[in-house]
Amino acid sequence: MSVTTTAALSSAKFIDPQTLMSIRSLELRARAVVEGFWNGLHRSPYHGFSVEFTEYRQYTPGDDPRYLDWRVYARSDKYFIKKFEDETNLRCHLLVDQSRSMAYGSRDYTKAHYAATLAATLAYFLHLQGDAVGLLTFDEQVRDYLPARHRVGHLRQLMLALERPATGRATNLTAPLEHITSLVRKRGLVALVSDFLAPVDRFERNLIGLTAGGHEVNVFQVLDPVELNLGLELPSLFEDIESEQKIYIDPDAARAAYMEKLQAHNAALQATCRKLGVGYHSLSTAQPLEIALFSFLQERMKRGRQFRPVHASGGGRS
Repeated sequence: MSVTTTAALSSAKFIDPQTLMSIRSLELRARAVVEGFWNGLHRSPYHGFSVEFTEYRQYTPGDDPRYLDWRVYARSDKYFIKKFEDETNLRCHLLVDQSRSMAYGSRDYTKAHYAATLAATLAYFLHLQGDAVGLLTFDEQVRDYLPARHRVGHLRQLMLALERPATGRATNLTAPLEHITSLVRKRGLVALVSDFLAPVDRFERNLIGLTAGGHEVNVFQVLDPVELNLGLELPSLFEDIESEQKIYIDPDAARAAYMEKLQAHNAALQATCRKLGVGYHSLSTAQPLEIALFSFLQERMKRGRQFRPVHASGGGRS
């Protein structure tokens, strides 16, 4: 997402993450983000963006003109076609990192809390759209797996699985991707949420398995503000959350080398995503989650996917 877009959305008075994380219920957090997203978008310079989230798609040569909606044409002077049911519903799987590195947080909440809220927000939004949503949580191995469904009680099960604490010792990006590739045959949407603080040399090969199967993939890299700039004031003794190795760090002396390595790592991750046509979203836990939702929907619209405005008060069954 561009800096201009982010700034415009930030001015829309979305929910501060600190306030959002004080809500104990994960489902209520997700609902607050979705409602805040639509309300904030309505007030922002991007109000026109919401018009595109409809159950129509723009006419393209080759479409059957019998399905043109002339009432929409009369209002917009553009040709639109009503989307059929098989075009508007999809199956989505959320892959969420629950390794111990996600338990870090310089604020009153951790990356794991932020990632779980992001995944819950995507699940809630897609559920209201009538889409089937599944979940796979992982650390060094696959933990919980819930197949993609849209039925009574399923969303609540998904929220409960997301609320489990991040306790896994290490991050293994290969296991969840191989697992979901072997299980999910029908083309759908896969959203992977992690800090990606792990080697990504095998990541490309695993992503190829998903993209070759026709899946649309979105990657969300969640990092704490301190991790993004080594924003520490005093030299301190640190312990690696996953390896338990202790190291003394002088942030002023280490910052330049740290930033160089982090930027190279993130650039490699982003280049892999770009090469394979995978949506890449870089997120700080200080950012309002409405911005993450906007970035996700903007990426999907580039692929021709459209959405209708949804409201939690009138949403689908859980």
